[in-house]
Amino acid sequence: MRKMKTAINKQMVISIMAMVLLVILTGCSSTTESSETEKEETKRPILIQGPMPIEAENFAERLEDVEIEESGTTFEFYIGTVDGYPVIVSKTGKGMENTAAATAIAIEKYNPVAIINQGTSGGHDPELNVFDIVLGKRTVNIGSMKTRDRAEGEGIEATEWKPMDVMASEGSAGEDPDAEKARYYDADSELLTAANKVKESYTKGKVVEGTIGSADLWNNEVDRISWFHENYGTSVEEMESASSAMISKAYDVPFLAIRILSNNKTNDGAYNPDTAAANQEYVYEVVQEYIRFLESK
Repeated sequence: MRKMKTAINKQMVISIMAMVLLVILTGCSSTTESSETEKEETKRPILIQGPMPIEAENFAERLEDVEIEESGTTFEFYIGTVDGYPVIVSKTGKGMENTAAATAIAIEKYNPVAIINQGTSGGHDPELNVFDIVLGKRTVNIGSMKTRDRAEGEGIEATEWKPMDVMASEGSAGEDPDAEKARYYDADSELLTAANKVKESYTKGKVVEGTIGSADLWNNEVDRISWFHENYGTSVEEMESASSAMISKAYDVPFLAIRILSNNKTNDGAYNPDTAAANQEYVYEVVQEYIRFLESK
């Protein structure tokens, strides 16, 4: 009788231990699966910006599992994936104010891991041609300026205007001598590295690093364009990147501007609308390379 009880007790102990082990293993498996799922769900998206439909929708069409969200009457966000990684295409609308607002909305709403502002631009450098692409190693606001003192009848001398850095201080720009300098926003080094890694795949023109100038201003005077090139070091001009760079810096979000020349008045390069699609194709490869970098971390 005692032997039978001992045998039964051993069987019970073995059964209990097996059950405990099963619960532990199940818990570990569940925790691992939950951790992996949580990791997938918490991936911060890459944000791609384009001002006009022609500069955004080509990229948006390449996204997978797309949903569209709107904010106000101007801003559209195409939410999807590239190679399984979350990517959002933002159609910002043209101009500095629209782009700044769209950038702030996107950062607050979607918490992007990085922002790429891309689209078309006009050339400032006579060495660059239509379809060449400029990676914005720097961006600068070329519309933020301060005129010299001139009395009535003394005329207008635009080449004597000074840069005005509105971020130099919280006081009046006239009170701070540092405000009379152009503020340049540097590109994120990891985004710039990703862009350079895939530049050999682009065959429609050159891909170079340079300075992108932005303003709510459309320059058609070649002498004025050359003045900006000489005094600000601009490679191209457009109407958005510097405002996006400023907001990105305020939120500490990595930023890069990528602009293709759609025309260049300094060397008679005629406007070509096909440049917008070409730039988005290149930027798509940059995004894929940057995703590989993020996944390897």
